[in-house]
Amino acid sequence: MQLPTEASQPAINRLKRAQGQLAGVIRMLEEGRDCEDVVTQLAAVSKAVDRAGFSIIASGLRECLASDQDLDAAKMEKLFLSLA
Repeated sequence: MQLPTEASQPAINRLKRAQGQLAGVIRMLEEGRDCEDVVTQLAAVSKAVDRAGFSIIASGLRECLASDQDLDAAKMEKLFLSLA
């Protein structure tokens, strides 16, 4: 199943933002910044990536239901749980 651009664009935007945050974390480590600040930013990156994954799976479910494709519930559940 391939997602249409309008369904995947929010996830793309979120991942690009996470990419910038991750670059910031790397820069913080290189600069020797405080551990607490680094971990806080790393947690933000992790949350952004998780939310993008959930968004992609939710869009995939909507697309499957809307297009009357055979919905493989076990496969979708496995994808969802892989983010846990």
